[in-house]
Amino acid sequence: MGEGRIASALARIEAAMERIATLRPENPAKSDDIAGSAKVLALVNAHEKLREEVTETMREIDGLIEDLEA
Repeated sequence: MGEGRIASALARIEAAMERIATLRPENPAKSDDIAGSAKVLALVNAHEKLREEVTETMREIDGLIEDLEA
């Protein structure tokens, strides 16, 4: 995977995270919103964990490609 494709994938992931962050309620004080906010927070946390895993996997793939090219 080329550097450009990796950068593009990371940019898409960051854009998705920004969209999620803008949808996150700032004051989840209402009891009706608490359950929804908890679900959104769980999704955001899961997404962040996946993003970190993808980033690390991409680094590993880059390392393997560099080893093959050397």
